[in-house]
Amino acid sequence: MAAISPQLADDLWQTATVLADAARAAILPHFRSAGLETESKGAAGFDPVTVADRAAERAMRDLLAVHRPQDGILGEEYGPQPGQSGLTWVLDPIDGTRGFMSGTPTWGVLIAVADESGARLGLIDQPFTGERFEGGLGRATWRSPHGAGPLAARAPRALDQATLFTTFPEIGSAAERAAFARVAQEVRLVRYGMDCYAYALLAAGQIDLVIEAGLHVYDVMAPIAVIEAAGGIVTNWQGGPAHEGGQVLAAANAEVHAAALARLNG
Repeated sequence: MAAISPQLADDLWQTATVLADAARAAILPHFRSAGLETESKGAAGFDPVTVADRAAERAMRDLLAVHRPQDGILGEEYGPQPGQSGLTWVLDPIDGTRGFMSGTPTWGVLIAVADESGARLGLIDQPFTGERFEGGLGRATWRSPHGAGPLAARAPRALDQATLFTTFPEIGSAAERAAFARVAQEVRLVRYGMDCYAYALLAAGQIDLVIEAGLHVYDVMAPIAVIEAAGGIVTNWQGGPAHEGGQVLAAANAEVHAAALARLNG
């Protein structure tokens, strides 16, 4: 993992803030609007994208061309753009488009900076509620219209006292659903349909676990950085790195992570 100087870290955070503000401005006029343009980009099944997704990513890419032209970009809507610096901006303009088009505030803007080792900086922004969660490069903070403070994941507790979130109850394959069920039947509370907001709440100390499958790189990079900065753990279902997506187990601490990992594999 290459060192990042304090000056570079400040520049990256300033740029991330500019991107998040621009994404908010591009997205909010379309949220809960009667004329929202939606189409499916999936060859099989419903994989929605909206005019807001594309406008937000375009706005962020245009700003990166000005502020950080030497960096690479990997975005959900417009794909990869190579860079020369060794750093890549990983952008998901609206994580949770199904929630967005349904009017729920569980979606968010995901912005990360990654290098060959994985996520170095992450930002989860919920434009409608005005909440922003930031982690990495010396920062672990949240702020909203109601206040601000440090991020800190929950202290250890028994699995039967834990709260587990996921987005889809029909998680992954039949085998993945069975593995998820082994954890879900032991925890105190399970909630569904949370999109990236689940990861933000884990970093904020509100819940204990997020378990998902079938994720992409742009779904996980920002949450990994935010949760790790808050003292949590994010791995795949085998306990290895999760920054390439796929199966993800996010946990507030090592103890609840180990308990959930054992049930997933057993």
